[in-house]
Formats: sequence, C-alpha cells, structure tokens
Amino acid sequence: MKHSLTPVILSGGPGTRLWPLSRQQYPKQLLPLVDQHSLLQETVRRLDGLDDIVIQPPIIVCNEEYRFVIAEQLRLIGKTGKIILEPCGRNTAPALTIAALAAMQKGDDPILLVMPSDHVITDIAAFQTAVHKGMLLAESGILVTFGITPDTPETGYGYIQYGTALYEPGTFQISRFVEKPDLVTAQNYLAEGSYLWNSGMFMMRTSVWLAAIDTCRRDMLDACRAAWQPESVDGDFHRIDKTAFAACPSDSIDYAVMESLSAHPDTLPPGAIIPLSAGWSDIGAWDALWHTLPKDESGNVVRGDVLLHACRDTLAFSEHRLVACIGVDNVVIVETSDAILVAHQDKTQEVKHIVDTLRQKNRPETRSHRKIYRPWGWYDSIDTGERFQVKRIVVNPGAALSLQMHHHRAEHWIVVRGTAQVTRADKTFLVSENESTFIPLGTPHRLENPGRVPLEMIEVQSGSYLGEDDIVRFEDKYGRKES
Repeated sequence: MKHSLTPVILSGGPGTRLWPLSRQQYPKQLLPLVDQHSLLQETVRRLDGLDDIVIQPPIIVCNEEYRFVIAEQLRLIGKTGKIILEPCGRNTAPALTIAALAAMQKGDDPILLVMPSDHVITDIAAFQTAVHKGMLLAESGILVTFGITPDTPETGYGYIQYGTALYEPGTFQISRFVEKPDLVTAQNYLAEGSYLWNSGMFMMRTSVWLAAIDTCRRDMLDACRAAWQPESVDGDFHRIDKTAFAACPSDSIDYAVMESLSAHPDTLPPGAIIPLSAGWSDIGAWDALWHTLPKDESGNVVRGDVLLHACRDTLAFSEHRLVACIGVDNVVIVETSDAILVAHQDKTQEVKHIVDTLRQKNRPETRSHRKIYRPWGWYDSIDTGERFQVKRIVVNPGAALSLQMHHHRAEHWIVVRGTAQVTRADKTFLVSENESTFIPLGTPHRLENPGRVPLEMIEVQSGSYLGEDDIVRFEDKYGRKES
C-alpha cells in the first residue's frame, strides 16, 4: 500500500538580506535565484518522483500580499494546492497549526512534511531518501526534524545535538537544541561530530502535532482554531479571521514544541532527527548564494549582461544594464532597475542595515520592485515626473483589470502587441496594435485581453496625483478592494 504525504510549505519571510532582488512585496522565495524556477516552485517540485508515496496537493501558508503570484507560479509548473492567507505574521508554529487544521478538515489525519519555501537542496535523491525514513517514524507517532550535516563552523544557524540511534537506520533521538553559537563554540560542535544545523524542516502526523501544541501552547491552538474558518474560500485562497489570528501568540515550531520533547517524555510524543547531506542552503545572504551557484575558473558567478576582467570570487548580477567589473575580489554586485548593491562578501549579512535605513526614510525600494505583479499580469513604471507617469503594461490572455475610476488622473493607452477590449463609460470597443485610446479623469473604465497572446501596452498617466491608491473599484473578478 502506498503511503500518503501532504507537503506544508511556509512562505512568509521577506528575505531582506537578499535586497535589492528580494523586496517586501516580492521576496526571495518567489525569485528564480538558482535556475529558471523560483525557490517556491523548486520546493513544490522537490517531491516529484518519490517512490511508494502519494504526494497530495501542497498546503501553502503565505502572506496575503503574495497570493496571486504564488497561485500563478503553481499554475506554471502544473500544480494545484490549498493557499492559506495569513493576515499578519505569527511565526512558524501558528502557521503549521493552521495548516494542520486545514489538513484535517475532511476528517483525514495525513503525514505532514513541513518545508520553508526559500531553501535550496541540490541532491534530491538524498533528500527523498531522508523523507522515506521520516515517513516510517512519523507514522508511528514520532515528531521528526531534519538536521543538516555541517561542513563549516557556521555561526548563522541554530544547532541540534543528536543522541541514541533509533530502530530505523540513520535516525536518532533528539538530545538538545542550541542557539546560534559564537565561532569557537561552532568549531567545537563541528569537531565533536554529533551536532547538526537546524534546517527548519519537520515531519509528523497531523493529529500528533495538534496534540503536542495543545499540551505545550494551548493558547496558540485556541487562537488558531478561532481563526481557522473552513468555509472562507475565495477562489484558490483560504482566508483566516484577521482579528483572531492577530491575537495568536507568535512563536517558532522549535520553541513552541520541539525543544520540549526530550524534557517531557511522559506528556509529549517522542522526537527524532534525521541527518541530511543533500546540498542544503537557506540562501540567507548573497555570500550563501555565491557558495551555491556554479562558478567559472576564477570563482566568479555572473548572471545577465556582465563583463569581468581580472576578478576573482565575485558575484555579479545584472537585470537591466551592462555591469563591468575590473580587478575586484570577493565582491557582490547586484543591479536592478531602481537600485544597485555593492558589498564585500564578508559583509553581506549587513545588507539588512541598508534595508532598515531605507525603511526609516520610507523609501519605496524596500517594498517593491519597479515591476509590479498583479493577478491579471504586471506593469513596469518606466518613467515618472511632475504630473505624469509612463507604464508598460502586460495583461495575460483572458485576464481583465477591474472596472474602476480615478479622481486625479487621466490615462492614454497605446497598444503595441495584441488586442485590447476597452470599456469606457457606457461603451465597449476593441483597440488593436498601433492604435490608442484616452480615458478622461473620473470616467469608469476597464481593460481586458480577449485574445490568446499577451496584451502589451504603454500607458501615459497625467494629473495632479498619480498614486496607486487613487482608485475606486466597481467590479473586480479577483475580489480586491485596493491595487
């Protein structure tokens, strides 16, 4: 008989140390940092081809801001899933508890595999072997975590010490969790040989997790039960009660439950750890990405329009412009449409200080890219000035913007590819390539793509105020009230 496994993918972190590619509204897990797929897509695909196990559609717990991008990324890789929207962040223990309540909605009690959406694993075979071992333990009521076999004295990770070997080869009891160490302590851990990096991946039967969180943090379970609303479904999305979830305590899976297992064997289920050597990285900063990616003979990693001369151990990314580097070593250069980062590899953890400064100054570069994704497609603000803004807009086939109106701006639309169906006041008409139309200030309007190819347009806005919050929606197929 084949076993059944439900992936739970946690997708809530902003990834600030990978700025300027990672932004608040489009964080690192949604970016194709390693290959053509995003980290989220690679996480979903990581279980493909797993022998003797039926993989159920994933449960993805994410920030509400990411909902349309995540749904589209699933569609692009031919996957479906249950997308649960967190109205605010409450760390990983409440996120897993909400996912567990969703998994048991129909009376099932599946095995859950909890994975952060922003990790890289290069040896999929080794990972799937560990998953097989975890299934055997989880089915017997054990709470399982995966520890990464360390190869350096890393000070940026927490560690887990393992103890006595269990009946399944390559699995062990959890001895203790320890915080991020200083360098000397990390070197001692590496030499001792029984310490593993804390990966943040877990496996358990759903009922076992709910019983454990009930014992350890009943206040958290009660808040999540109050927030979980099985009937609150909005298309691909499952919403939870904002007020109830905001009242939920914030804590990690480790602190809420896992660290208590060995100390309370009479009241809590047993815990186990599986050592994993599978090319794992959490891509916490630019230096970690440099270590992960293939390099040339001088140790350089390049992407985009980049020229290097006499450079070593350098990562250079270009999204739009030519980046030329001469005689630099151990440097990170990341170019985007609205920001450029230059940092020494030893200082990449400190990118968060730049992000904090930008936030204090209320700079938009921390929140979003110039290119903004919407459920209907995307737009790129290619130029702006006093009383005008120019956008490049792409609308997916069959998609439509909301029926809307602006108080402070008029819009000129020029179609450069495809055909637009335009509603303006009480008229609906087509605008073809190399044609244009005008939307006067205060006029209800809608843009649709009735064709089979993407609709590409140039929009010129003019008026006294051009902010995205100058919008009144009359109808919207995506259920949005704002941009």
